[in-house]
This record gives sequence, C-alpha cells and structure tokens, in this order.
Amino acid sequence: MRVLVVGAGISGLAAAQGLIAAGHEVVVLEQAQELRLGGGAITLWCNGTAILADLGVGLDGVGQRLTTLCLRTARGRRVLEFDLEALAQRFGSAARVIPRGSLITLLESGLPEGTVRFGARVAELQADGDGVRVRTETGQEFSGDFLVGADGVHSRVRALLLGGGEAALTGAAVWQGLTSAPFDPGSTTTLMVGRQGDFGFMGAGDGLMQWFFDVPWSPGAPPEDKPLEMLRRRFAGWGGPVERVLASLEDGDAEVFPHTRHKVPRRWGDGRCVLLGDAAHGMPPVMAHGTNQALEDVATLVECLGAVPDPRAVVGVYSSRRRRRAALASTVASHALAVSGPRTLMQSEHLIRMNGATPPRLATRGFGFLLRTLSNRI
Repeated sequence: MRVLVVGAGISGLAAAQGLIAAGHEVVVLEQAQELRLGGGAITLWCNGTAILADLGVGLDGVGQRLTTLCLRTARGRRVLEFDLEALAQRFGSAARVIPRGSLITLLESGLPEGTVRFGARVAELQADGDGVRVRTETGQEFSGDFLVGADGVHSRVRALLLGGGEAALTGAAVWQGLTSAPFDPGSTTTLMVGRQGDFGFMGAGDGLMQWFFDVPWSPGAPPEDKPLEMLRRRFAGWGGPVERVLASLEDGDAEVFPHTRHKVPRRWGDGRCVLLGDAAHGMPPVMAHGTNQALEDVATLVECLGAVPDPRAVVGVYSSRRRRRAALASTVASHALAVSGPRTLMQSEHLIRMNGATPPRLATRGFGFLLRTLSNRI
C-alpha cells in the first residue's frame, strides 16, 4: 500500500522504517522545515531496543548502555536497585539512553531519499472506502491507501479523527537538560525521591548527561525567569549528585515540559486512519515508558497491516491489541513517583519506606515483570 505517515518524530520515522521493510510505499509529512533534534535524551528499555533491532536499527556505539537502575532518598540512601544487565540477558536486548537527536538522525538516515516532506502541516483529512487524502496548510495534496497519525501529544490527526480537546495537564512538570557530565555517572540510572520532587540523572554517551527535576506545576503560575535559582532553592540540602549537577548548569540549560496525559481511546483511529505514540496515548515521562510504548505501537501496527486483509479493519485489531498495555503504562507513569500534590508526595515516601529492604534480585524480577506486562514484544 501507499501509506502516509504524519510526523517525523521517533515514532513516525520508526513506523516508516517498519512499513518500508514490509513492502509498503511511505511518505512522511512533517510540519517543521527540518528534523527537530532537540529534547534531551531518551531511555529505551529492553522492549524498545528489541523493537529497534527488529527494524534493523543498530544502536551499538550510540548513547550509553544501562546496567543498573537505582532509587535513592533525597539524602542519597539507596532504597531499590534493579539489575538491568540481568534483564538484558533474559530478554535478549539491553536498556540504553540515547540523545533524542541522535536517534532521530539514525532513523531518518535509514529511509530512502525524499521520504520525509518538510513544511507539510496537515489542514484537512478525508478518508473513504478507497483511500485517504490530505491537504496541507500550504495547499499541497497527498493521497494514499492508509494513514498513520504519529504527530505527537498535540496531534492534528487525532483532533480530526476523534475530536476532543488537548491532553490534560497533571499538575507536574519536568525541568530537564542534556549537558556535559560534571562527573562520570557510569552505566547507572539514578532516581532520587523526596518531598520537594524527584531528581534523576544518567549518562547519554560522548561525555553527556541527561538530568531532570520533576516538580509540582500549576498552569496558572507565571513562567520561571530564573529556573536554576528556583531549582537550587527547592533542592537545597539534597545529596551530593544534585548539588554537583546544579552547580554545573548555566542559564538556558534547563527546559520545562509540563506533564500531560491523554485519555486512551477505545479505538485508535477510524477507517483507514490510525494513531500511534503520543498521538494515541500521551503520558507523563515518569519511568520513561512513552517512547517505548510508541515503538510497541509501531511493531504491532506493521504486523496488523500484514495480517489483516482489509485496511479498514486494521484499526479495530490494532486498537484491541495495544490499548490495554498502553493504558496501563499511562496509569503507571501518572501515579508512580509523580509529584502532583501532597498526597502523592506522601505516597512516594511510603514507597521508599516499604521497599527499603527489598533485595535487588527480587526488585529486578518485579521490574522485569512490569516490562513484560507492558510489552507485546517481550
């Protein structure tokens, strides 16, 4: 088939890779004038890296392989430790942190020249029994047999297909950045939890560190003109890594991204049009399931297109196979260690006390069970 993919982010480019490998002709419509390479680094769990390997995307030498995930208190006391290397052996693929721009570039470089059409913001969408037609804001027209909306949490395709409003704000936001590492984080992802919020950091390869601060956030609050001063006040007295990271930062290093969450729809599209990734199930970045769930969507959609004879029936099969897992991932991301209010902060402290004596082997088994529960692939 001729497939139109809307959005040249990670999910859209990965979908293009998988669809082309399956024999389809693909055109990717991207509203920006060039690839958008910002946005820090991405954590890929074992399911995400396994799917990229299935798509023929080699990650050796890109980013940082992760061997350990460690949860600590604000003072630095270790609470939980997960052996990611043991999970890599179990699932046959390793967790990895990769700068978003590096992954975007890697995915795009594997596509035939001219696959991505820039400056193509969707204005109108029509679909019938024979195919789909898209008109852009500049008057360009594209037609195909099938359409994939992979245009992010503010998806134009979702609005045209399903209606409804924007993804809901959760009451939290993340301040994050990808900067030169002030110390060697090794191959460990560290998450520190306290009353003031959450702090995490991990290596991203090439001497870079991805770091983030999750804090309560009100939509009506005035913008922070000096975010570093706010973060230094809020996280004063935390363990050494927090002070060292904050001391290394300069104005402009921290970007804010409010947490949002979609209600996961029962049907992910209509007729010959489907949604995937954040367009279908935008979720907070807590526990880093968003990109991994988007890649799960890609793998399932490609399989469904190959197995279901009638393109108009794909949306039902695809939705039923992915909805439960994506909805569960969204729920986990929205409640695990979130900082949306005092009640959740108390829940975080309760989690720390409850899990303080959990052996690493048992914790690792539990995290592996979670990854399997959320994945169609592993």
